[in-house]
Amino acid sequence: MLEKVLPHAMLKAKPNLELRISTLKRDWAIFCEMLSRKDNSGFGWDDHRQMVVAEDALWNLYISIS
Repeated sequence: MLEKVLPHAMLKAKPNLELRISTLKRDWAIFCEMLSRKDNSGFGWDDHRQMVVAEDALWNLYISIS
């Protein structure tokens, strides 16, 4: 089906889907670890915006050590 829609793209569905699934699994693991740690000290979930929230200083620290 992918070949019919994009004949010259030379894309294979299975490798692309497998890569996307592995990326989603990695991102989900990071998300769960961020919110489930006992010392999450500042990470939280905003139900209204449907996103992880934290102070800017905490985000910067998390990014620098990740």
